Amino acid sequence: MLDLLIKNVRYALTSNGKDEILEGASIGIADSRITYIGTDSPQAKAIYDATDKLISPGLINSHTHLGMSLLRGWAEGVNLQGFLERVWAAEGAIMDEATCELGTELGALEALLSGTTTTMDMYLNPVATHRAAVRVGLRHIAGPIFFDFPGLDGLQWHQRIERAHQWPAELAKIGGPFIPTYFMPHSTYTDSPENLSEVAAIAKELGARIHLHVSETQAENDDVQSRYGKSPTEVCRDTGILDVPTIFGHGVHLSDSDMVIAASKGTSVGHCPGSNLKLGSGLARFNDMRKAGITVGLGTDSCSSSNDLDMFSVMRMAAHVVALRQSPADVDLTAIVRAATIEAAKAVGLGDRVGSIEIGKEADLIAIDLHAAHLTPVHDVNALLVFAAGRGDVTDVWVAGEQVIAERTSTKVDLTDLIKRVKLRVKALEPLK
Repeated sequence: MLDLLIKNVRYALTSNGKDEILEGASIGIADSRITYIGTDSPQAKAIYDATDKLISPGLINSHTHLGMSLLRGWAEGVNLQGFLERVWAAEGAIMDEATCELGTELGALEALLSGTTTTMDMYLNPVATHRAAVRVGLRHIAGPIFFDFPGLDGLQWHQRIERAHQWPAELAKIGGPFIPTYFMPHSTYTDSPENLSEVAAIAKELGARIHLHVSETQAENDDVQSRYGKSPTEVCRDTGILDVPTIFGHGVHLSDSDMVIAASKGTSVGHCPGSNLKLGSGLARFNDMRKAGITVGLGTDSCSSSNDLDMFSVMRMAAHVVALRQSPADVDLTAIVRAATIEAAKAVGLGDRVGSIEIGKEADLIAIDLHAAHLTPVHDVNALLVFAAGRGDVTDVWVAGEQVIAERTSTKVDLTDLIKRVKLRVKALEPLK
C-alpha cells in the first residue's frame, strides 16, 4: 500500500528525459520514493487532492548562504567589494555558532515555503547550520569552509583540515535527507593554490565533492590572473580541484577556454542572476555554458545580496538575462525550468535521486495552486512557471516523502516563535547602522 497518493493532478511537470507534462495524473509515494505515476487510484494510507494544482519537482537552489538571511537589506547600493566589506563587518559582530544556526533555520524555512526543497549552502559553522536546516525539513547540502586566514569562525588551517576529516561522521550523526559529502573552499582569491591542492587531495581521499566561488566578477579574474598568471578555472584545474566533482558558484566571467576546461572535467555551475544583476557583477552566459557541455543549475546567492530565496524570481531573471544578452528567441523556457530542477540536481550530485518526477526518485515535490487570477489561463506550463507563478503560489511541499509544508505552513517549526527569536538577535546590529 502507498503511504500517500497525490490524485487529480491538473498538471504534473516531470522534468524527465522527455520533459513530459502530464494531465489528470496520480502520483504515489511509498518509503519516501515515487512508486506510482498513472491515472488509476491505488490504495494509500493518505490522499492529497491536487485538483487545480500543478505538481512539480521541488526547486533546487545550487548556490546560497542561508545564514545570511539575518542580513537581508544590510548592504544596499554597493558592488561585490562594497557588499563584502559591509557584510563581513556585520557577520563579525553577530555570527557566532548559535546565530548561524538561527539564521539558517530562518533561511531554510523561507526556502521551503517558496518551493525549494534542496539548497547548496556555503556558510560558517556547517555543523550548526546543517542541524538547523534538517530540523526544518530541508534537503540541505553543507560542508566545511576553507579560508587561508582564520576568518570569522576563528579557525586555523589545521583545524579546517581536521573538521574536513570529521565531516562525514557529523553528517551521519545529524541525519536528515540524503546529501553528498562536500568541501567548500571559498574561492581562488581567499585560498592559496597550495591549500586548494590539499583540499582536493582530501576530497579525493574521502569521495567528497567541491563547491567554491569562481569568476563572479571581472575584478576577481583580474586579481587571480595578476597573482598566478591564470584564470580562477585554470587555478582549480592545476590544483586538482577539478579532479573531483565540482560546482562553481556564479561563473559569470568564464572565458571560452574556461568553459572548455570545465566541460572536460565535468564541472557544473550554479548561476545566480539576481545577485549578479543587483551587485552589477555581470551577465552570465547561460546558453553558452550549456552549449559547451556544462551542467548549469540556478541559485539565489545570499539574502544579503539578492534579498530573498525565491527561485521563481531566479527563473524569471535567468530568462531575462538570456533575452538581454542574446534575444527573446534564444530563451528556452524548458531549459530554464530544468535548470531549477533536474539540471540543478545533476549539478549538485543528486541527479539520480531528485529533480524529476519519475519512478524510483525520492519524493521531493511541491504543489502550486493554479486557482488564481494571475495563473489563468494556462497556455504554456513552462511559461507560467517562469514568468507568472511565484513563491506565494506554493501550498504544499514534500521532502523525501515527508510533508514539511502543509497549506503554506511549516509542519516542523513555529514561525511566530522563530520570528521572535530572530528579531531579538538582530538587535545586536543596531550599533553598526
